[in-house]
Amino acid sequence: MENLVKLTIDGVSVEVPAGTTVLEAAKKAGINIPTLCYLKDINQIGACRMCIVDTGARAFGAACVLPVANGMNVKTNTPKIREARRVNLELLLSNHDKKCLECPRNQKCELQQMCNDLGVEDVDKYKGKMNQYDIDDLSPSIVRDNNKCILCRRCVAACNKTQAVGVIGPMGRGFKTQIRSPWDQPLNDVACINCGQCIAACPTGALYEKDSTKAVWNLLSDTTKHVVVQPAPAVRAALGEEFGIPMGTSVTGKMAAALRRLGFEKVFDTDWAADLTIMEEGTEFIGRLKNGGVLPMITSCSPGWIKFCETYYPDFIPNLSSCKSPHEMEGAMIKSYWAQKEGIDPKDIRVVSVMPCTAKKFEAKRPELGHDGMQDVDEVITTRELAKMIKEAGIDFANLPDEDFDPMLGESSGAGVIFGATGGVMEAALRTVYEVVTGKTLDKVDFTAVRGIEGVKEATIKVGDLDVNVAVAHGTANAAKLLDSVKNGEKTYHFIEIMGCPGGCVTGGGQPFVSAQKRMECDPKVLRAQALYTEDANKPVRKSHENASVNVLYKEFLGEPNSHKAHELLHTTYVKRPKYTK
Repeated sequence: MENLVKLTIDGVSVEVPAGTTVLEAAKKAGINIPTLCYLKDINQIGACRMCIVDTGARAFGAACVLPVANGMNVKTNTPKIREARRVNLELLLSNHDKKCLECPRNQKCELQQMCNDLGVEDVDKYKGKMNQYDIDDLSPSIVRDNNKCILCRRCVAACNKTQAVGVIGPMGRGFKTQIRSPWDQPLNDVACINCGQCIAACPTGALYEKDSTKAVWNLLSDTTKHVVVQPAPAVRAALGEEFGIPMGTSVTGKMAAALRRLGFEKVFDTDWAADLTIMEEGTEFIGRLKNGGVLPMITSCSPGWIKFCETYYPDFIPNLSSCKSPHEMEGAMIKSYWAQKEGIDPKDIRVVSVMPCTAKKFEAKRPELGHDGMQDVDEVITTRELAKMIKEAGIDFANLPDEDFDPMLGESSGAGVIFGATGGVMEAALRTVYEVVTGKTLDKVDFTAVRGIEGVKEATIKVGDLDVNVAVAHGTANAAKLLDSVKNGEKTYHFIEIMGCPGGCVTGGGQPFVSAQKRMECDPKVLRAQALYTEDANKPVRKSHENASVNVLYKEFLGEPNSHKAHELLHTTYVKRPKYTK
């Protein structure tokens, strides 16, 4: 029987399990205690002192790390508590760059919101010496501005705990403390995997994606170029949040309509290339399984995961599928197949990808991902950047009528849609591999064993006479645990899916921000994934090998999956990377 603790918070009687913090108990009682450094399941350190409460002890306690006790009487809203919080906030502001209108987090900044909530009016009350830092913008994906940093260490926890990368941490002491990389190196010169989970964790504008909107606007105004766009599966599950639409709502039709109104010549869909990826990756897996190839085969859709593998687990590079990620495949097909069909010189085509992922910006610049002197993808914008462009254009997104994607490279199956959630690539592959190997039709296409947000999931799937052992991991810290178990001989798998971000692409580093308070109320990983699974369930076609336009592509252009031409355009290689380039 669960051990329960009874306490009172602001006169409200609460009963919670032992080990619960006062912050969590207050939330259950419908009482919001302000936080800055706290981030559920990631960072609980009591450093910012914004969540202080009065329990009758000699000193105020930080609610995020204070365990409940029987008979505890907690006060969260006394004059002394409110004043102490305001002073703490004013002291944080004393060393903070307060040019809010110029900040990429303006109106989405948790520090700014807290100032409004707590009635801070004099932002220069403790005006004095301020630290001045150079902005680190050398990374292709992430910009770091320590002038906006409040030393909450949420980014540090995300990089270390969630991702097991650990390339940022506190340096210096006292007033000189700052969050930096080893040897004071820029992010571009350390083993950052460009995942952007530090950006998602940051409550202010100290970390943000490198802006590509200006480059895309310039492309759209260039009448000599054919500018084509493709959004990733996960974008449709989150874009609506930027326009007041509830989390967990798929906005596929409105997204297509908005992209067309921005001026793109063609609005294709990366979901189409997700189906193409399954045809290539599934065929590659069957070949390895039957012909003694390197196993387990590991998926290669997530560029953050790929860079993590190249840097920290290079021994597993032979295990990686040689398939390019879906948006790179689509870019290659736009500049070859579509260009040929339309009679357009590929050099006059520009491909823009809308991605939930900051690592895609790095990926698009990889020299391995192109052909005939052209990159497969020319520009990458995040979900947040697309929302910014829609707002700049004055488009009333929430009231847009639904529109379809352009045909040829815009039709997709339900299998393509679920690529955005952890386990989705595995499930999509299993739907096709099962039917190709057995020649039988699946009675039920839902492989629920690989769904959900458990860090590592595993299952054994019966495929004809074969027992196929599969595993799914999301977040590179979980990936490390999984790979270590394989390396140590503790686990044996045939096929592994790894996504670099927790929950998969739905919570990628380029998705709409979710505040720490909102994360206490709901789980974006779950709600956004459900939007994709619902769309999958409603699709008339739910298997990649039944996508008619992909089958036409093979008939007219590629020949068959894993053909010589397919390998030239749709497959790639990987490189071992140094951990530091000091």
